[in-house]
Amino acid sequence: MRIDWPLIIVAGLLLGGCVSERVVLLPSPDDRPTAVVVRDARGEVVLDKPYASVQRRAGEIRPVQSSPAEVDKWFGAALAAQPLKPRSFTLYFAGGAEMLTPESEAELATIKREIAGRPASEVMVIGHTDTVGGLEANDKLSLKRATAVREILIATGVPGEKIETAGRGEREPLVKTGDEVAEPQNRRVEISVR
Repeated sequence: MRIDWPLIIVAGLLLGGCVSERVVLLPSPDDRPTAVVVRDARGEVVLDKPYASVQRRAGEIRPVQSSPAEVDKWFGAALAAQPLKPRSFTLYFAGGAEMLTPESEAELATIKREIAGRPASEVMVIGHTDTVGGLEANDKLSLKRATAVREILIATGVPGEKIETAGRGEREPLVKTGDEVAEPQNRRVEISVR
């Protein structure tokens, strides 16, 4: 599951015997603007710049500006423990077949490295087809494509228990077309490594 919320950190700290809470807005990984509103019975504070923060002490919230060094000091261990973000790959197939295109064959090494670099990786392989042929035939073909990629990954050393497969047939085209249209971009397998 992908979450596009602003990245924030909330922590309770014991400072001099009183409980203090802090909310910090971290920069988004893709530099998009983000914001979060911190609200209580007395009012609200909008955090809309990286490292903007609020501190709540003795029932009062007040805005403060944090620095990257402070965030690292307070939350570095927690941030370092986060799992890697999921990564997606798309492999393409020759028309009406379970054979990968040469470019997609070359991409398999990158996928294997990504899976190996994650200690507790999970892999979802979803097959798709273009609109040539009937729904039932395309459902079967899409699952065969997903299964073929699963078998290729297993043959390269990826444990089979890490890989799930599904077939979507022609239901989720990358390029919308009419019926019986041979669209190469729709003949694909999507691989999500998380």
